[in-house]
Amino acid sequence: MENKLNLPENFESYPEMRKRGFMRMKELKDNGAKVVGLFCSFVPLEIVYAAGVLPVGLCSFTEEPIPAAETHLPKNLCPLIKASYGFALTDTCPYFYFSDLVVGETTCDGKKKMFELLGELKETYVMQLPHSRDAASVAFWKGQIIAFKEKMESFFGVTITEDAIRDAIRMKNHERQVMRRYLELGKLDPAPMSGYEMGTRLDAGSFSFDLEQRCRIVEERTAEVLADWEANYKGKPSEKPRILVTGCPNAGVREKIIRTVEEMGASIVAFDTCSGIRDKLELVDESNPDVYEALAVKYLNISCSVMSPNSGRKEYLADMLDEYKVDGVIEIVLQSCHTYAVEAHFIKRLVTEEKGLPYLNIETDYSQSDKGQINTRLAAFLETIDK
Repeated sequence: MENKLNLPENFESYPEMRKRGFMRMKELKDNGAKVVGLFCSFVPLEIVYAAGVLPVGLCSFTEEPIPAAETHLPKNLCPLIKASYGFALTDTCPYFYFSDLVVGETTCDGKKKMFELLGELKETYVMQLPHSRDAASVAFWKGQIIAFKEKMESFFGVTITEDAIRDAIRMKNHERQVMRRYLELGKLDPAPMSGYEMGTRLDAGSFSFDLEQRCRIVEERTAEVLADWEANYKGKPSEKPRILVTGCPNAGVREKIIRTVEEMGASIVAFDTCSGIRDKLELVDESNPDVYEALAVKYLNISCSVMSPNSGRKEYLADMLDEYKVDGVIEIVLQSCHTYAVEAHFIKRLVTEEKGLPYLNIETDYSQSDKGQINTRLAAFLETIDK
């Protein structure tokens, strides 16, 4: 398929921020960059970096392209899936538009069928993700990682050495530690920054191409926030309710839920989400002589709800509720995300019965039609917190 270097026909009609994204990507491509577009944290980025290719997250967090997507996809589908496809269909995501290859993974039924349609727009490689963590699953996933490595080599005409993979493992492990230290600032009381800033910075990382620069920026921000807290807020606990947000990726509802909660007087101190702490809890074992097995074990241990059983999520979430001194939990479930909708039962039981904390489950999509109802429920929820 065509490797695009020209801008889309409708470029001049795009908002200014989107135009900047397109120009940034075009500059990279004009300078010879190779780009892989990704949707999910299960794809082992170490293989991409080892190939000398830039990984970039793909747009999927606004309702704007959903009507276009619904000309091919059912309306009762997860908004993240519809937005992902809609952006590709309408040439309005600079990262998809300029990607040489798109890499998907079989996390859920809706995504894997959408990838078939996506493959008609751009070459799409799909990794077959097992949904358990037994020895057979680890062996299978290791084989999938090797197959992905071979696909990268053949598609881009490169050779990926194990030494290059080890270098990428060390680099990504460092980034995970940097991001985790940033996220763990939420343990401080009072919370040193808003959950809105925290979430926005996390998501922005998937559109950043220089890993070393990203780490440096986050380390500087971590030090800045900590210094400000120690100078001005240490020893002055806040009366604001401390909220943990869990569930589906929430960037598409950040304004509707995350900002609103904080405007109502609460502090969001932690995110158990795909871009939050979840994929940063475990590092790749650098001492394992088998780099592919090391990657397979680490990535299969990401506690996404597609995994069954998924007891690890409950275990680390129980620890987070204590370590972050959480007063209440909000679980965000995107419409038609069946695995998170079912697993919410176990999370509610953990939060309310084992920890004795208030819990609110919000099932929603990217539209604003339920904003008033959500505002009412959030206000009532915060009133139940005894702080």
